[in-house]
Amino acid sequence: MAMPLLPDRPGGGNVLPRLAGTSRSDIVAWKDAGMAILEVRNLRARYTVSGPEILKGISFNVEADDFFAIIGPSGAGKSTLIRCINRLVEPTAGEILFFDREITKLPRRELRLLRRDIGMIFQEFNLIDRMSVMDNVLSGRLGYTGTLRSLFRLFPREDIQRALELLDRVGLIDHVDKRADALSGGQRQRVGIARALMQDPKLLLVDEPTSALDPKISREVMALIKQMANEFKVPCLCNIHDVQLAMEFCNKTIGLQDGIKMFDGPTETMNKGNLEKIYAMEVL
Repeated sequence: MAMPLLPDRPGGGNVLPRLAGTSRSDIVAWKDAGMAILEVRNLRARYTVSGPEILKGISFNVEADDFFAIIGPSGAGKSTLIRCINRLVEPTAGEILFFDREITKLPRRELRLLRRDIGMIFQEFNLIDRMSVMDNVLSGRLGYTGTLRSLFRLFPREDIQRALELLDRVGLIDHVDKRADALSGGQRQRVGIARALMQDPKLLLVDEPTSALDPKISREVMALIKQMANEFKVPCLCNIHDVQLAMEFCNKTIGLQDGIKMFDGPTETMNKGNLEKIYAMEVL
């Protein structure tokens, strides 16, 4: 069945259907139409009413093919920006449009549905240590199966098969029954990657995926995230502290300093002058 078109946008051109159980074909349609998957407009955030402003009017777009880096010194607002996208942190002003749907005012039920479409890979892995690798990956389906079915491990056969396939892809098929706390840091992050992809996300948020890893493992993990994002055709927004890794793996970059956007563009155009503005007196 053909997807209905919404009323024309100002300036002409039909608008693609807003997100409502977005499928992979919808992402392809968005790409073919040249529209951004994610639009952030004049985003502002502070943690308390009287506290300092952490994000100061940030705007940028993420397109279907993007592996997008967020860089900047500690305290620049990188993690806050990532967490505003799925509203783990509530913005105080501005708009976030995901598949042309404004999400900053979504009620709780709709927000839960939205989060099924936005996978997240965490800095500290965020695994349940006492659970097996397999159960941690299957927890990526919580938004679909519900907590009760998950507690009793009542997952559909196709979910179990998909979890096994993902664990094979991230190189952990021989660790399916191990407890998460028996794994190395790099292995734990691979479980986190598989769990995020288990959601079948339409956008992947990655918050400092290599900060707890050594340089060799960091490069391997970044290469794996990019490979999997390309394979599953998922755009990625990655907060990363390592500028060299951002330069190597990300096609676009936004640079923050003290909550202000200092750079936004193709990574290949970022030069020493741009980095000096982003990092000021910090040593890279």
